[in-house]
Amino acid sequence: MTAGLRELKKQQTRQAISDTATRLFLERGFEAVTIAEIAAAAQVAKMTVTNYFPRKEDLALDYHEPFTAALAHTVADRPEGESALAALRREYLAAVERHDPAVGFTGPEFARMIADSPALTARLRELHDQREDALADVLAADVLGADVLAADSAADPAADPGDLTPRAVAALLTAVHRTLFQQVLDLTRTGRTNEEVATAATRSAHQVFGLLEASLGDYAVR
Repeated sequence: MTAGLRELKKQQTRQAISDTATRLFLERGFEAVTIAEIAAAAQVAKMTVTNYFPRKEDLALDYHEPFTAALAHTVADRPEGESALAALRREYLAAVERHDPAVGFTGPEFARMIADSPALTARLRELHDQREDALADVLAADVLGADVLAADSAADPAADPGDLTPRAVAALLTAVHRTLFQQVLDLTRTGRTNEEVATAATRSAHQVFGLLEASLGDYAVR
């Protein structure tokens, strides 16, 4: 019970710091706010802020861990008979329907804050790169494992661990998500409603995922 209460207290403190930082960033701009000011407003020590958030950018982009893991998790958890492309398209469309912040539904003020901050746009590029790395690892392990099973059954030989195909596929699939994320962010920043943004994003998703259907529709089918 004590350990559970301690963990709850940590989560509450982390959330309070994040909420305070976001409020200050929206009021004054990301670059104008210091860690010391966030600590004072949240009524914690400056070291407490940096213990929870080693990078200032992650105070604003607080969802960075689930964001970077999302594509890999979707592919790893796809059902039998579904390809990596189909799984990611299905999950993206579902995320748009629920106006998920992870695909860019952040509100106009937040979207403008990101666009106006070189530090945040750079950090966002890093997060896209990290999710590409995570997706490539899952695809490589998945395809290699499938080919090893095929080799054991006297079918095709095992995949070459140095094969660049999983990395190239991950780059293409992540590029689709980068492009769609930026569109949602741009439309949100201009003040479009969530419903308007969702309509545009759904139409774009069908278009850009469709561009890869011929080449990746049968790749990494579970």
